[in-house]
Amino acid sequence: MKITPKSLRLQIGIFGRTNVGKSSFLNLISGQDVAITSQVPGTTTDVVEKVMELLPVGPVVFLDTAGIDDNSLLSEKRIYKTNKIFNRADVIVLVIEPNKWSSFEESIVESAQKYNTPLIIVINKSDIENPLNEFISSLKERSAQVMTCSSTDVDRRDKYVHRFKALLMSICPKSFLNPPPLLGDLIPKGKMAVFIIPIDKEAPKGRIILPQVQAIRDILDHGQSVVVVRELEYKKVLAQLKEPPALVVCDSQVVDKMVAETPDNVKCTTFSILLARLKGDLVTLVKGIAALETLKENDSILIAESCSHHAIEDDIGRIKIPKWLNKYKGFNVKWDVSSGRDYPDDLKKYKLVIHCGACMITRREMLTRIEKAAQEGVFVTNYGICISLMHNVIERVLEPFKDSLDAYFKTKQTLEGVK
Repeated sequence: MKITPKSLRLQIGIFGRTNVGKSSFLNLISGQDVAITSQVPGTTTDVVEKVMELLPVGPVVFLDTAGIDDNSLLSEKRIYKTNKIFNRADVIVLVIEPNKWSSFEESIVESAQKYNTPLIIVINKSDIENPLNEFISSLKERSAQVMTCSSTDVDRRDKYVHRFKALLMSICPKSFLNPPPLLGDLIPKGKMAVFIIPIDKEAPKGRIILPQVQAIRDILDHGQSVVVVRELEYKKVLAQLKEPPALVVCDSQVVDKMVAETPDNVKCTTFSILLARLKGDLVTLVKGIAALETLKENDSILIAESCSHHAIEDDIGRIKIPKWLNKYKGFNVKWDVSSGRDYPDDLKKYKLVIHCGACMITRREMLTRIEKAAQEGVFVTNYGICISLMHNVIERVLEPFKDSLDAYFKTKQTLEGVK
């Protein structure tokens, strides 16, 4: 991993009417011609992503959207994609022209409020017209973060960039300025963890998958050490250690083997469950098992993958989980699959969403998916939690997370009362 993945970067959505200078503003901040600019309205036809380091904020992704007032032949599809960015964006940047405000701009403000997303308003083209004091005052009633600039004024670029950074820093979510640990807080400093990593068909040749790389880096960042083994050598390596590890983490596919071979006094969990805590809400995802336990033959579930990949013959989400579910429930489960950012708009048909670890999407996007399901009365859980439940080891792998373990016991008690 030579660069920070997009999913771990601050996602900044740039919105505005056609031809207000959204792409020019992106070029100004990045210092590069990353987006095509033109006097012709609607030049930006799809979301343009620009990955960069914006210090001191750190790694970011700018999402340059099509104009919200696009009236071209493809406007409906463009605006649909533009609106989908609200699910991803950690910060909204609304680019406007001096002294011009319409229902289009107001709709962006309302959406930012709906998604509880911080908003920065950028008054562009100040070289053409000065914004009136009354106009600026009206904007500050909608957002405290307002700046004026001219995206074509290269000589004043540094001033504009510093101003934008200052506004961004004032509203940037703390989780990006002080990222939560993946697992470093679960292990005393100086102690050791063991990672069990199967080398299967889903692991690219010569590499290991992203969550495992992230976990290794997090261990090193916290001054701890880690032994990495395959499931075949785990028991032998464990016996060779001078003292028991502080934590054992495995791929969910071998969770039953890990639990069987790990001493009772050693805590253990899965990479998927660690990601559920980092990217989503582990307690809520644990509660989602209520839907799995009460699933009936005519109910449908959604297998939600955050990445787009070619499904292999033994794919975890499309093959193994449905197979295990059929065995666990005693009937053939009805299921659909969504991948990448093609998360369904309508979830009402599903009783349960079983989500992957979400390593390829942001925490905000994962939380949005959980909230969206909750609004429609649909439970959500994740691969690691679901697999651990079906292999009867859920209590064991939740031991490192007291709140989540308590949530499991309460959910279990409620289900037993219903039965």
